[in-house]
Amino acid sequence: MNKVVRKAVFPVAGLGTRFLPATKASPKEMLPIVDKPLIQYAVEEAVEAGITEMVFVTGRTKNVIMDHFDKAYEMETELEKRGKEALLNLVRSITPPGVNYIFIRQAEALGLGHAVNCAKSVVGNEPFAVILADDLIVNEDTGGVKQMVRLFNERHCSVLGVERVPQQDTQSYGIVKTSPVADRLSKVDLIVEKPKPDVAPSNLAVVGRYILTPAIFDKLANTGRGAGGEIQLTDAISDLLMDETVLAYEFHGKRYDCGSKLGYLMATVEQGLKHPEVGVDFLEYLENLKLG
Repeated sequence: MNKVVRKAVFPVAGLGTRFLPATKASPKEMLPIVDKPLIQYAVEEAVEAGITEMVFVTGRTKNVIMDHFDKAYEMETELEKRGKEALLNLVRSITPPGVNYIFIRQAEALGLGHAVNCAKSVVGNEPFAVILADDLIVNEDTGGVKQMVRLFNERHCSVLGVERVPQQDTQSYGIVKTSPVADRLSKVDLIVEKPKPDVAPSNLAVVGRYILTPAIFDKLANTGRGAGGEIQLTDAISDLLMDETVLAYEFHGKRYDCGSKLGYLMATVEQGLKHPEVGVDFLEYLENLKLG
């Protein structure tokens, strides 16, 4: 097994029904936080971690994601002609040199586990990241994936990004039971997909960031349909626990659940207030709005 995390898998084939009608023709991953789509935040987090192979598992309505990470010859030519150097550099920064983008079609939306398994032929016998763009993680120092890659480099085992959630929300997440290892780090003893609050083993939820060893693919190949009639990545990780150590890491940073309307609005407002172009004016607007 190659021990360097060079590849990240982005499952982006979901329908995004919670954001209809906005997502009828446009992927939820392209919803912007101020002026940058969620999927670009996710890719930038991977690039910061030293990952150079971006693997997108897409559906038939997601071609706009491919277009976003493609070279925009016409736009670049026009910006260059107009002398708009700053905008030209901004557009070119979306696809930095040395980073490759690979797109795989998921013919049927059969769950996160199925989506990850679609990337097996590209990932091969390497550890890899799985990043869900719905979960926007903001840390001005070190991104969540970079923190987890560092841990993998030290421990050489799968690492799950986790966060404490309200007990009543456990049925929206994969929940882990753990044994402490170090500060913010624990060993996963049990993982359950979307347990009801009264039977959840803890309130420690897996939240859209994974570093996985390639052994997960053997488990996914034998994972039947679980919660919601889908092939759950959680179930494959549960099987992996019998053979390998899996760690849970409470990352540093703030997570926004941009798969929900409220979480998306919170991210938009809070990141809008930090935006170098509009932050000051936006704060003034909000203060006046509150006073009004």
